[in-house]
Amino acid sequence: MRRASVFFENDFAGQLIESNDGREYHFQYEPNYSGPPISLTMPVQEGAYRFDEFPPFFDGLLPEGFLLEALLRQKKLDRNDKFGQLLIIGADTVGAVTIKETP
Repeated sequence: MRRASVFFENDFAGQLIESNDGREYHFQYEPNYSGPPISLTMPVQEGAYRFDEFPPFFDGLLPEGFLLEALLRQKKLDRNDKFGQLLIIGADTVGAVTIKETP
């Protein structure tokens, strides 16, 4: 199981969790988070958001084209390991959301 801490403008917003088999994902806002939603498609709520594939919002943060190819070669990542890609580029995403690996 891999976990990533999600920040909105440096405020801890919640955690993204990948199941052990990599087939299910959960995003849960931190109970004390009072900032704006990280995405309009995921308003702040108490319960977890569950996904059967890599969540579209986080997928949209990943590089494409030449930048993706360079990342895959440089970090020796599997093209299908979107969670791994997010952990690598998460501190340098476009916009207010940043991602950091949770040990």
